[in-house]
Amino acid sequence: MTSPLVSTEWLATHGASDDVYLLDVSVENVVGKEPIRYDTLITLPNSYKVCVDQDLSDTESQGIHVFPNAEQVARVAQRIGFSTTSTLVLYDDQGIYSAPRAWWIFKSFGFETVFILDGGLPKWIDEQRPTESAHKPPTVTGNSLTLSRETSAVTSVGQLLENIKTGAEQVIDVRSADRFFGRVPEPRPGLRSGHIPGSCNLPFLAVLDGLTYKSASELSELFEEQGFSQEQTFIFSCGSGMTACIVLVAAIIAGYDKVRLYDGSWAEWGADDSLPIEV
Repeated sequence: MTSPLVSTEWLATHGASDDVYLLDVSVENVVGKEPIRYDTLITLPNSYKVCVDQDLSDTESQGIHVFPNAEQVARVAQRIGFSTTSTLVLYDDQGIYSAPRAWWIFKSFGFETVFILDGGLPKWIDEQRPTESAHKPPTVTGNSLTLSRETSAVTSVGQLLENIKTGAEQVIDVRSADRFFGRVPEPRPGLRSGHIPGSCNLPFLAVLDGLTYKSASELSELFEEQGFSQEQTFIFSCGSGMTACIVLVAAIIAGYDKVRLYDGSWAEWGADDSLPIEV
């Protein structure tokens, strides 16, 4: 599988191409790490804003930034003017945080040539590359798209309950160890503490090297240390489906391509007293 990542050097060289669409998919609420704060809006040149919490979330759902439907994703593409054959480069203002989430969404709806800018905005700034103070306004109305989601991209509660019985797929919870083992309260009120029975813990910060992903060889070694096999299918979970995608992408970089997302994550599982937990 082609790497999900492109470097800042690649973007500096290829970003001006007419069929490269640069999308800022930063989010306001950063959980699980110390957020990078900015006094004013700083953007990469020629980048469009795509709001993960609105444009790429099912706003009619009671859940937290639940996977969008096909019509929502198609509207984003039409507003900006790209298609499923366009090259999309996604970045966020934390280095690696929400871009993997947006990447998995676009990939799940059939956008093949989509990449994450490794290191995002802060790495670009650290390298003293040019920035701007506003996003590029959408000026093109593209053709409407008919999209459909890959059904295996997302796992449901029912599938997870069945998996607890069979153990066929390995659930990886990327929250901190303290949250996974219920040693600290959940940051969202009303949620139980603990984890899904049979799941294992791999905190998302373990796959990062500061602003960027660890190398493919380092990630491969990390997954091997956990006893994982490339023959396994993995389901990734976190607090609300955001940081789970960071480790999902890390698995792909390391050569593990049988990956799925539990979109509801602990925000759904921890809120339902009928669902079993371990601590």
